[in-house]
Formats: sequence, C-alpha cells, structure tokens
Amino acid sequence: MNSDAVTKSVPQRALFHALGLTDEELERPLIGIVSSQNEIVPGHMNLDKIVEAVKTGVSMAGGTPIVFPAIAVCDGLAMGHRGMKYSLITRELIADSTEAMALAHAFDALVMVPNCDKNVPGLLMAAARLNIPAIFVSGGPMLAGRVDGQKTSFSSVSEASGAYHAGKITKEKLLEFENRVCPTCGSCSGMYTANSMNCLTEVLGMGLKGNGTIPAVYSQRLQLAKHAGMQIMELLKKNIRPRDIMTEGAFRNALTIDMALGCSTNSMLHLPAIAHECGISLNLDIANEISDKTPNLCHLAPAGHTYMEDLNEAGGVYAVMKEISKLGLLQTDLITCTGKTVGENIADSVNLDPEVIRPVENPYSKTGGIAVLRGNLAPDSCVVKRSAVAPEMLKHEGPARVFDSEEEAIEAITSGKIVPGDVVVIRYEGPKGGPGMREMLNPTSAIMGIGLGGSVALITDGRFSGATRGAAIGHVSPEAAVGGNIALVQEGDLIQIDIMANTINFVISDEELKKRRENWKPRKPKITEGALARYASLVSSANKGAILEIK
Repeated sequence: MNSDAVTKSVPQRALFHALGLTDEELERPLIGIVSSQNEIVPGHMNLDKIVEAVKTGVSMAGGTPIVFPAIAVCDGLAMGHRGMKYSLITRELIADSTEAMALAHAFDALVMVPNCDKNVPGLLMAAARLNIPAIFVSGGPMLAGRVDGQKTSFSSVSEASGAYHAGKITKEKLLEFENRVCPTCGSCSGMYTANSMNCLTEVLGMGLKGNGTIPAVYSQRLQLAKHAGMQIMELLKKNIRPRDIMTEGAFRNALTIDMALGCSTNSMLHLPAIAHECGISLNLDIANEISDKTPNLCHLAPAGHTYMEDLNEAGGVYAVMKEISKLGLLQTDLITCTGKTVGENIADSVNLDPEVIRPVENPYSKTGGIAVLRGNLAPDSCVVKRSAVAPEMLKHEGPARVFDSEEEAIEAITSGKIVPGDVVVIRYEGPKGGPGMREMLNPTSAIMGIGLGGSVALITDGRFSGATRGAAIGHVSPEAAVGGNIALVQEGDLIQIDIMANTINFVISDEELKKRRENWKPRKPKITEGALARYASLVSSANKGAILEIK
C-alpha cells in the first residue's frame, strides 16, 4: 500500500484540502515525519528545529512532509519513583502508535526523529515492523558540563548526591553539580542509553554519519536533518527498506561496535527486540563470542572522562568502525540508508584522537565493553557493562544482602547498612515483577557516592541506566516474579562473580535449592490495572529483549 490509497480518492482529498494541502502536494509522495518533540525531556526540547529542517529536506527533494507525534519519557526524571515503571513500556507504545499512524494514513516513507532512551529502539522496531523506506535523525547529545574545571555529566550529579548524604561534600558543592552538569539541551553527554542507541543506529545503517555524535546545539545537526529529509526520497526511489538494511549481519556489526564503544547494557534489551521485529532471533550467546574478539576502544562517561562531543571531534562512530574493520570484524558489504555499503561509508574515515578512540593496537582491553554472565543465579543470563567495572571488582565474592524492591535497597545503602564486600541483590523488579523493569541508577550512584564502588557489587532482575558504573549486574533471567533462582537467594548466601569468566553463582547445595523452590510461592502482582497490568501479562523475559509475546 502507498499514498495512492488516500490521495486518489475524492472524499479523502477533501480532508487533505482541509489541512491546506494543494493538488500539487498531493501529487508527490507523502513522507511521514515522526516527531518526538516535547517540553519535558531535555533531549527532545529541540526536536521542533530538527523536524523543520527535515521538512525542508523532504520538500527540496520532491516530497510532501507531514508531521505526527511520538511520546517519550525522560529516564532521568522518571528515576527513583513509580514513574520509572513506565519507561520501558513506552518502547512498545511508541512502536505500536507509530505503526497505527503510518498505516492508517498510508504514508509512503518515514523520517524518524527520536533522541532519548526507549524512543530510539521503539521507532527502530516500528520501522522494521512497517518495512517501508525509513531513515533516522536524532536530536543529538548534550554538551558536557564543567565542575572544578573538569568535564562532567548527569551521572556525576547522581553520585554527588550520594557523596553529600555520606557527608563527603558540602551542600554548596552539590548545588554546583546541580547547576552545571547539564548545560544544554540534548541527550545526556555520556555513553548512556540514548547515545548508545543513536550511535548503534548509525552502525545498523539506519542513520547518516554523525547521527549519534553531532551535539544537539551544533548547526551541523540541522544540516544533517536536511540531508536525512533529502535522503529519504532516494530510499523511496530505490525502494530500499529497513529489513533490507537491518539484516543479521547488521545486527552482528551493531553488537561488535557496541563492544568497542562500551555502550549501555540496555542495548542488550533493545537490539534483540529490534531484531525480533525484523524476523531475526538475536541470541545473546553470540554477545560473548563477539566480545571475546572485539577490543574495547572507548571509555566514554561514565566509564571514563571523555564525552560525546569528544567522540564527535575524534571522527565519530565511523572512525570507531574503521578501527574495528582493521581486524576484519565487520561485514562491510551491507547496504545502508546512504545508498552505499558499510565499507564505502567508512572508507575515508580517520581516527583523529587516539586518546578518545584508541587504536586497535592499544585498546583499553582486548575484549568488549559488555559481558553476558550465566550460572545458577542467572541460568538464562544476566548482563554487565564490563568496561565500567573497577579492575578489583571483576572477580568478587561476598554475602548476599537481599531486598525485594529498589526502595528497600536505597534505604539500606544510605543508612550505612551495606559494608565492603557485600553483594546487594534487588529482585522483583524485572519486566513482570516490577512491572516495567525499573532502572537502578539511584542505588548504584549511592554505592559509588559513599565510596563503596570498589568493594560492593549489585545484582538485579531490573536494569540499569547507561549512567551507571561499577559492578552492577542486571537483567537477571529468569526473574524473581516467575520463580527464577534470584527469588531463592537468602540473606547471607555466598555469591561468586567472575566477570572475565562470564559466571555468576550463589553457593547452595542441590538439596537446599530444591527445598527452597518447593517453599517458594508466586507473589501477588503489584499492579492489577491499566497499561502496566497489560504489559506484565504479555512481556517476555529480559534475555529475550522484554518483547511482548502474542499468546
């Protein structure tokens, strides 16, 4: 189906005339522009400017641009209260509502204008599901803030809050962090989830060069948007569709560059979900296989002291891809939204700053930034951002400190009940149990802020913000709500973590494990009405991408 279904019908043309469209405009392809602009998300407040630039590009290339909206939640604002239960579910709401709008109005092609967290994967899922020509242009990252002459970002103020409550900094210093870490609009300035997914959109071939790294406040971002508007007309003319671009090889490329960049662990939720919409099963078993041979080249915040603006100046995502291609780890013959192959796209890219993007001969580590762990605590898998873990915590053994909610854990951490060596376990926060699989930035930031980042690990069936650093292990599957072994851990059980060996276990005999399982009973759902109740009834395990399963 194309726009002829609505533009060739007299009654429907009457409705288009009510919009002010002319006969001439109705003779052109109808290009939907999915605008995620709103006035509550800092990464989205500038998207009206991006959308206007896209409209200009579409019109210049002979299309008729028509804007419709997509929702977006700011994970930072939703953090630490009931609102975080609604973050992950927006990914499905965004995909579903975009599908409905695009098909109901018979658009010929789409330009997606997202920026933050679930908005990017939600629109990538919609693009794959619709499989009409589509291209992405994000709103771009925030510039780094500055405190005491040093660049800083949102994760710094979260940790500063923990340091203040521990009596390590003054209220005046905390206020300085509050006022200086987020100086511009844009997605937060480190390699958090939003920027991870915008960078991986480039790798997947769905965004033009610079989509992931050009700062939001740069005029170059508006030029990028105009080029995206023009390029969608080329994709329509050549009938290049999302599933032509997002092939199994493209997802392997994305996992590879994910490891090189040290992306957010949330990418391990989103890539399988996007692949699922493409008809591809992305088994996380291949993540460790890819990680074992992919060097980690970047330590962007929160893993290190470089930021998205630095990655942009160093050559951006294409420069990272060019470095990794030297090892023969990328499939370079894949078509992309540029109309060219991956190899053609990166051919002239140069690494302009070997301190920001380390050469493959001198990586931060010989293995990738993310690791998937398994063991009796997580039989199906769990995930850790290995590149953001202190070396002394890559192998850790300690007693379990068990909490059945994020709030209980935060109270224990901030009141001094957690001591060096402990392993904090937060459960019943998974996709079903939460419901909604909340991010745990507040407890991890509290641990770092009070100085326990080198001696305390945290394990959860929930997930983490891309701003999290430390030995934070999430996505434990199966989750507690469905009787996963994390539900059977008891206070004081010895937990053994070996991130380099990809293992996570608690010390328990088979007989004791069987006894505990026999005594375990499912808990009453925390929420029984509304969107979250529907979500909990349909959502799969985290190791499958927390997709909604049709039953």
